[in-house]
Amino acid sequence: MGAGNRRDYIEKVLKNMPDGWLRLTTHRLDVYNEEQAKTQFLDHFAALFNANDASKKALGKLPTAYDYIRLGHPLSCVLEWTIAHDNGLKPENVISFSSKTIAILAILRKNLLAQKATQILHSDTLPPSFEADVLRQVYGYRFELKQIEKGAAIPPFNGSTILVSEKDAIAVTNFPENVDYLVNVHPHFGSVLLIGADQHANDVSQIQHVRRRETIAMTPSHCLAALNSLVMGSTFEDDGESVETNKTAVFNAIKSITAVDTKPLVASSGLSMQYAIMMGLVHDAIQNHKGKDIKFIVPPNCYGGTNDQARRVAACSDAIEIVDLPVDGANDMARSIDLVLEKVAREDAVPYIIAEIPTNPRVEVPDLQQLKQALQKERKTAAGETAIDPVFILDQTFCPNTHFLGEGDILSTVRSISYVSGSKFPSGGLCTAGYCIANKKAAALMEKIALHLSLCDNGATNLQMTVLAKQLPSMNARIKQAYANTREFVDFIGNTLPAAKINFVSTALAEQGFTPSVFSLDLPTKGNTAEEKEAYKRALNLKLIKLMIAEIPDESKYCVSYGQLKGCYWTIPATSTQGTTKEGDKDYIARVALAPVVDLERHKKVFLEFVEEI
Repeated sequence: MGAGNRRDYIEKVLKNMPDGWLRLTTHRLDVYNEEQAKTQFLDHFAALFNANDASKKALGKLPTAYDYIRLGHPLSCVLEWTIAHDNGLKPENVISFSSKTIAILAILRKNLLAQKATQILHSDTLPPSFEADVLRQVYGYRFELKQIEKGAAIPPFNGSTILVSEKDAIAVTNFPENVDYLVNVHPHFGSVLLIGADQHANDVSQIQHVRRRETIAMTPSHCLAALNSLVMGSTFEDDGESVETNKTAVFNAIKSITAVDTKPLVASSGLSMQYAIMMGLVHDAIQNHKGKDIKFIVPPNCYGGTNDQARRVAACSDAIEIVDLPVDGANDMARSIDLVLEKVAREDAVPYIIAEIPTNPRVEVPDLQQLKQALQKERKTAAGETAIDPVFILDQTFCPNTHFLGEGDILSTVRSISYVSGSKFPSGGLCTAGYCIANKKAAALMEKIALHLSLCDNGATNLQMTVLAKQLPSMNARIKQAYANTREFVDFIGNTLPAAKINFVSTALAEQGFTPSVFSLDLPTKGNTAEEKEAYKRALNLKLIKLMIAEIPDESKYCVSYGQLKGCYWTIPATSTQGTTKEGDKDYIARVALAPVVDLERHKKVFLEFVEEI
């Protein structure tokens, strides 16, 4: 079918699409094949297109496009598929971004690692946040920047040629000769990257991975608007009036929740926020600690996105190194930090620590007084000079209501920045936007972090701010109820299956303000060898999860998320949140998260059935 038929079909799809395409932030992993990722969704979608079937029933049966909406989702896939066919490209060669700049940065990163020359051509003005000097000095990217006349012929170049175009229309129907990458920047939606047909598949994969780790896909609402503009020529109007009102409400809510009075930042996702923090701190180190090595100290088994992103930042600079920080089980976080900081001090390097409290997935809380002492201890370099004090970057997504940074709180005397993934408790699973805030000792660092959040154009969208303005005021109450449900379920499991090992906070820690709604479950096992025992336990994990989903399909979900408004979420960290973690550091246990609204008695009943079966 031709372009006209495609548009007719897309129009019907938009009328009949499942509600979740626009609303969900995470998807069921039991209908998601990571190895096939985007291709499985589009293979099935193309079959429906060829059959001219856009019925609600057929669309509702399509497999999950991606595990996280920030990486991609049904509407981004449909948009990219449509633009690809209009331009004679494979769908994987079209990648949409919520950011106007990071498509360019993704190519520059790839070419830096490949030691390939790059020229960026533009006839329109580049996005205002594109700061060439910062990209060269801080990111290490190498490129030539040239302004050309509209429609001018582009001569061959020994390297990659990026053509940047700014248009109100999302469609692209002209891929100029001698251009390798075409970036169409839209004033409201973000950008769409078209990768030339002759580019290597590995190049496509590397650029796609930037979207997975450092930014997000074009949001569902913007993809919907873009598709409507493609098929019906409709225009997009942004509600500018409420933007500042919502921004003020969100900032005030974050300050109230954290008990900190510094200015927060809000990003398009938790990882977008983390990337701005990392690059902002790298920038600060380059300016204020010239010539010194930078050490990012990271737990090897923490959330896979954090682990992977940290190593990706380090891969781009010989001056940046990742130092492992053992924090779980037999390893105490405070002692590990003390030992690592001693080593970094002797090397006269710049120490940045990224850690989760409680830890993921073992839900452990270190001795906070010992942690404070380890962080604020004055150390000496090998030459006997005072070492650079660390910055503690705290991922407190599990417990965003716990006070760490305010005056008199445990980390108030140490340069500290906390951040939270917004797809969890802050929005209740309604958007991906995340936020960060610094204590007074680290407040000066926020200027650099804000610069890099802007440079990557990774700020929260207006709709994301609207969602947070509505959801943040009720967050602490939702956390309280979700914790109560989790505590009751944990106690029930402990009484019903005492041989299971449950990782959860103690009641004493809860009284101190640590009230997560996530716990991990190490089921009892059997076998003659360690291998047999491990295999049995892994099979038992999956058996429990499948039973829960089968018996309570309206509430139990195989999903990596938590902090949602309703239901119970199950996953195996080793195969989901720790996807890029080294095999020896992975946790093959069940991680369970309960929402404030859940049929707890039904879950208890099904768990009892599981225990009786084993």
